[in-house]
Amino acid sequence: MARPKYLAVARLWFEGNAFCPVPASFAQFEQYEWQAGAQVLDTMRGTATELGAVARFAASHPDWEVVVLRCASALPAGPIDDDVITRLTQELRDGLAAGQAAHGWDAVYLSLHGAAITPTRETPELDIARMVRTMLPAVPLGASFDLHGNMPAAWGDVLDIAAVYRTHPHVDMDQAADRVLQGLLRCADEGLITHRAVVNEGIVLPSINMRTSAGPMQELEQAAVAAIKDGILDVLVFGGFPYSDTAATGASIFVISDAARDPDGALARATARAVHDRVIACFPRFIMALPSPQAALADALAETAPGLIAVTDAGDNPMSGGGGDTPGLFAALCSARPAVPTLFASFADPGVVADARQAGVGGSIDITLGGRHGMQFGAPVPVRVTVQRLTDGRYRNTGPMQTGVERSCGNSVVLALEDLPTLRVIVTERVVAADDPAFYDLHGIDLDAVRLLCVKAKNHFRAAFAARCARIIDCDAPGPACLDLSRLPFRNAHVSAGYPEVLTTRAA
Repeated sequence: MARPKYLAVARLWFEGNAFCPVPASFAQFEQYEWQAGAQVLDTMRGTATELGAVARFAASHPDWEVVVLRCASALPAGPIDDDVITRLTQELRDGLAAGQAAHGWDAVYLSLHGAAITPTRETPELDIARMVRTMLPAVPLGASFDLHGNMPAAWGDVLDIAAVYRTHPHVDMDQAADRVLQGLLRCADEGLITHRAVVNEGIVLPSINMRTSAGPMQELEQAAVAAIKDGILDVLVFGGFPYSDTAATGASIFVISDAARDPDGALARATARAVHDRVIACFPRFIMALPSPQAALADALAETAPGLIAVTDAGDNPMSGGGGDTPGLFAALCSARPAVPTLFASFADPGVVADARQAGVGGSIDITLGGRHGMQFGAPVPVRVTVQRLTDGRYRNTGPMQTGVERSCGNSVVLALEDLPTLRVIVTERVVAADDPAFYDLHGIDLDAVRLLCVKAKNHFRAAFAARCARIIDCDAPGPACLDLSRLPFRNAHVSAGYPEVLTTRAA
């Protein structure tokens, strides 16, 4: 019987926002994802995730032994505590060393994001990949990334194979992993050798205008796919994540070529340059403006089309590192005093949840919402509320993004404002992205009976709700992921949206 081949799998999926007041501690990874071992494939089988793709690979390739080492992820937040990276790195090092001594490795797959940061490291994922490459210099190494990764050119020196989500909202996570796994198969079974080229000139694009269904990002994705020919294996478009505030923050193009047809890598470099030139050409079309919360609410309340109207607060979007704590949109909503059934989703405040649980359903409490991490994004809003519902915060995603994944927002409550009975608010113990229908089902919310939904969300919300809403209005309120980057204390200089004259100087 032939010796099985061995694939090592590890994961660090995290997007770091340097301006979020809530750092990503080990507890947040424990709550979201901190798993390893054979049971991971059973848990993730059937989910629309990278690890779901690994489970499919294991089932369809009996000649490969898949060994799942440490897999960690957390909802986007402030920088990861350094001790989390130290622990993960040591576990990965030990697991790779043990496997190498026992049977050797034939390939390594890393499920990454590309925008992780710590207080002391701007590229912890690259540090981990370099460690793997140093330990296993001849073993094929591949990684998948989020479209919002910030990619230093050094990634091209470390990986053999790479892939990126081609959709935003991200409904193709498993497909990106599939491409990496198939590439690693070619490296291990056919001896495929690649060249890689990365071009990143620090052009910062507003992430709210990166949807791939239309507009400049769709054009860039189409250009990338069209460039996959004549020995080019893949062309990856990274929009970047502005709020990481690293030296490599910005849009980039990552090209992989077949060394048999591109022996010196010149074709890879030229292709990366050509597609990145399209980024420069599209740059002005990424620049946009958004209404204030007050203007967005006035527009929403004046809308005459029937159905659900959503106003999204992109500045506190949990999937961009928002802490579920900024009060701007909620304060404007209280001032607008809507006469229609209205829901606000959601604040993260364990103290409020505890007080509501103590009061019980039907009880009244005086609370403040927002600003518990400081007033840099606005003052807390005092309200008196009645407790309408208590939950354990557990649900399983039913929408098209991360379908089938179990989630928990901790204990949560639904509150009704006593002086504004049309308005209900969801408050959770943990930060949560209210972008899946199951979240609203958990809280007993019939969205067909809601006219106005104010939600801390951005583009991912549209994956499940674009077809359900008569209209979605984005607003720009103060927050760690606001559109107006001049509100944030950046440390690194970038070619920033809104300053095309800087782009002209840099591009020259």
